[in-house]
Amino acid sequence: MASHKVIIYQIFTRLFGNRNTTRQENGTIAENGCGKMNDVTDAALKQIAQLGTTHVWFTGVLRHATNTDYSHFGIPRNHPAVVKGEAGSPYAVMDYYDIDPDLAVDVNQRMAEFEQLVSRTHKAGMKVVIDFVPNHVAREYHSLCKPKGVKDLGQGDDPQQGFSPQNNFYYCPGQSFAPYFDLYHGAPEPYLEEPAKATGNDVFSNAPGRNDWYETVKLNYGVDYYAGRVGHFDPVPSTWKKMTDILLFWAGKQVDAFRCDMAEMVPAEFWAYATAKVRKKFPDIRFIGEVYNPAEYRHYIASGFDYLYDKVGMYDTMRAVICHQAPASAITGAWQATDDIRDHMLYFLENHDEQRVASAFFAGNGLKGIPGLVASALMQQNPFMLYFGEEYGERGMDKEGFSGHDGRTTIFDYWSVDTICRAAWKSLSDDEQLIYDLHKKVLKIATTENAVCEGFFFDLMYVNGHLDRQYVFLRKADNELLLVAANFDDRAVSIAVNLPAHAFDFLGIPEKKISATDLLSGKKQNVLLQKDSCVALQLEANGCCVLKMKFSAAKKK
Repeated sequence: MASHKVIIYQIFTRLFGNRNTTRQENGTIAENGCGKMNDVTDAALKQIAQLGTTHVWFTGVLRHATNTDYSHFGIPRNHPAVVKGEAGSPYAVMDYYDIDPDLAVDVNQRMAEFEQLVSRTHKAGMKVVIDFVPNHVAREYHSLCKPKGVKDLGQGDDPQQGFSPQNNFYYCPGQSFAPYFDLYHGAPEPYLEEPAKATGNDVFSNAPGRNDWYETVKLNYGVDYYAGRVGHFDPVPSTWKKMTDILLFWAGKQVDAFRCDMAEMVPAEFWAYATAKVRKKFPDIRFIGEVYNPAEYRHYIASGFDYLYDKVGMYDTMRAVICHQAPASAITGAWQATDDIRDHMLYFLENHDEQRVASAFFAGNGLKGIPGLVASALMQQNPFMLYFGEEYGERGMDKEGFSGHDGRTTIFDYWSVDTICRAAWKSLSDDEQLIYDLHKKVLKIATTENAVCEGFFFDLMYVNGHLDRQYVFLRKADNELLLVAANFDDRAVSIAVNLPAHAFDFLGIPEKKISATDLLSGKKQNVLLQKDSCVALQLEANGCCVLKMKFSAAKKK
């Protein structure tokens, strides 16, 4: 059995189980419906596991600001001026110790329903990932469910100080919150905040703009931005302790990993402190960081992160190659930039922040993303992530409300996802079924083939300069060799793949004629393995092949 390769399946929990197809723009929960945690059934989890999934990221499970009224359950209403969309952003957390009531069948039992979801996921053989949003909270943050003895964020702050190392927030003393918009937003009374708190995307004034994260407030980790980002970390800031306690709380609920939102907006010193504290009690916990600055990657890995988004490098490059804005050889440069930390880099083609591959803003067709999937999932041993609906070629071309017509699946609105619904009703198109079947095959290869999970990688592009829209590489473990070719061209091609002598020497490949099987199509062909020779391949438009060869003996180096 192959070694462990992490495959993360991201679910936007509010949308996943919703089968209501009303899809009214800016619709309420009563009009458009809402998925529940209980919709992630044993059967649904079994199907997710069949994709090769090892971890399920349940996005948006913490209680966040919303325009839906839950006051009859003892949950105060949010002011609509500081809520984005009818459903609200899952990254404007209202209570770090609570589960979002939208997701519960019985609101009073929402924590129990979450615990049951965790149990079902573990029973299906997968681990649970949830969001940890460390940089900012909802403007009206107030914990109703914090454990006894826990002090709330902001409790004990001195709001007359713009910055204090022991404050949880940053303040604008003497200034009221005065953003670009109408403070009423349809409510009978205006939203009042005095003094104003700094906004989540590092706006240290009382007047955030239209494109700012105006619905959030920035948390203070002891960095004095007013004095030019001077750190005050001794004694340990109050926010460090409170946020570490939140991580410990959810780890105690058997959460296996945290996807840490905008991790680089929080000082690495905090992460070193928090990850050590959590791992002391829960040694198997994993931390996934959303870090976009490549210059900071190694700093954050050293501070305790297991995996980091490879967005600026690999994702941006792969997208450019898929869209014919860069040659396939650009992929080589992308992996080389992080080769020393490759096992820590999380590859993906979609997530809730990015446009759908099949959207008109990206490739326009999910089949065009398949070569990117093959390259991303099979190139290295590092983790790969996919977003629910990606496996069917979901287009994300709806105009849902606050999200707008942007090629993304909304995180702000009540909605249902077309392909997810039709997959449940077994009414996918032929192309959608093909995209699903290919995802299933590719991810099975990624998680079961020794050559991918634990083998060596050899990039063949340096001796295949004649290939502009094809990416080719080898994977090798023991006596098994994979020759992988991904065709990013929109037409079928015949290519000759050069195999350099160095590949034979480095990987210990014997020179011989051998039968190879394409793990994607099942077709067999004879391959002459000879130093500095060529292998002829026929590739369909946006097609790929994974030729597997098995030797009777191997020389491993």
